[in-house]
Amino acid sequence: MPKVFTSETQKTGEIGENIAVKFLMKQGFEVIERNYTKKWGEIDIITQKDSKIHFIEVKSVSSKDSVWKREATGDNYRAEDNMHPWKLKRLSRTIQTYLLSHKEYEEKEWQVDLIVVYLDLENKKARVKLESDIIL
Repeated sequence: MPKVFTSETQKTGEIGENIAVKFLMKQGFEVIERNYTKKWGEIDIITQKDSKIHFIEVKSVSSKDSVWKREATGDNYRAEDNMHPWKLKRLSRTIQTYLLSHKEYEEKEWQVDLIVVYLDLENKKARVKLESDIIL
């Protein structure tokens, strides 16, 4: 059954996540899981590279959004600023739950990364920025 989107934001997010997965695979990451969801939070992408687990949050920004224009014109807005303390807390709890339920990863190192995908939907172009090892 095809995925049903309830908003343009969800559609933009899905496109951004798909681009992020392609980017990660080109960088040598192995995708373990996508959209790991619990009632208290979600992990967008879980990957492994060089025996380290990466929990990846994806933020997608469309060229239709005013934030794209502000970012392009040098305004101080950064999509990664949307990683609010409550979001980081929820992400931390979800990661803990994932690690407790996947004993095969309990001895591995892990980190949290952020990928920002800037989408130009009209011209079918995207820019990807990876921020490694975000501190929770």
